[in-house]
Amino acid sequence: MKVSVILCVYDEERFIDKAISSILNQSLDDFELIVVNDGSTDSTLDIINSYDDDRIRLIDQKNIGLGASRNKAMKLARGEYVAFLDGDDWFCSDALEIAYSEAKSKDTDITIFQIKYFDDETGQFSDNDWFKLNSFDESFDDRVFTPDECRDFLFDLSVNACQKIYRNEFLRNSSAKFVEGIFFEDMPFFFEIFLKAKRISIIRKHLYYHRKHSKSITDIIDCDYLDTVPAGQELMRRFIDNGFYDDYKFDLLAYKINGPRFALSQIVDKCKEPLFNLIREDYLKIRDSKYYDDFLNELGPVKKKFFLDVIRSKSYDEFISIDD
Repeated sequence: MKVSVILCVYDEERFIDKAISSILNQSLDDFELIVVNDGSTDSTLDIINSYDDDRIRLIDQKNIGLGASRNKAMKLARGEYVAFLDGDDWFCSDALEIAYSEAKSKDTDITIFQIKYFDDETGQFSDNDWFKLNSFDESFDDRVFTPDECRDFLFDLSVNACQKIYRNEFLRNSSAKFVEGIFFEDMPFFFEIFLKAKRISIIRKHLYYHRKHSKSITDIIDCDYLDTVPAGQELMRRFIDNGFYDDYKFDLLAYKINGPRFALSQIVDKCKEPLFNLIREDYLKIRDSKYYDDFLNELGPVKKKFFLDVIRSKSYDEFISIDD
């Protein structure tokens, strides 16, 4: 079997039909579609069951979250390569054929392709630099490269798990897993799996469509963004545990500070104080760790000031009263 597509869904009755149809109608037909219904409470399961296609493998379970569901499905995947699809998105009709052919012909561990945004409200399609792979210049086209060649722009890359096709054997041997129990499960997984890869390629074609709508987690800065803190903690741990920390610490520490820093400035008002408290708890642990001096020495002035102002403030009100 050439490809296993993993589709984990929770209450996606509005969009699940298009997601499934986009896989079943692929020009490449040697695949399995592993659908994980993660405790949906709407008609999602009924829609899934309405399909009579032996390429679909259904896992119906109590809700355990996206990260845990993906990890469960990865263990069951039988394809030579693995791809991910979100329940509100869809693949173009020849996506698997193009991605598989590229990965197979170049013997890659990971192949990355372009994503196009679709605004569900306006019906308009659009691009952004992340999804268009603009961080890769023309020297990366039509060849295999290594993570080390991306050192200068690693943290500018899209962490979206659905934007790649992965060699299944490589996934298993890497032992990389999605973070469980939080949002932003893609982020630590991406950096670990990318830095463990030996052979990577890109495809400058839009193979995947990401739907932006009122419930899109990445498009609404609400209390789900409290999870930027544990996601950043897990990212730091994986860099340290896998021996990546020393090589990347300058950009890693900036990235770790910038995520919660941006979220705190943009998050809805009711979530600002809880997010600040989580950030401060994290920074106090860093202050008492052997990595504290690295933060002081490696951070630029704006991020360093944020880091120290959070540590010095006993409350969110005190923090926002500090003069710029």
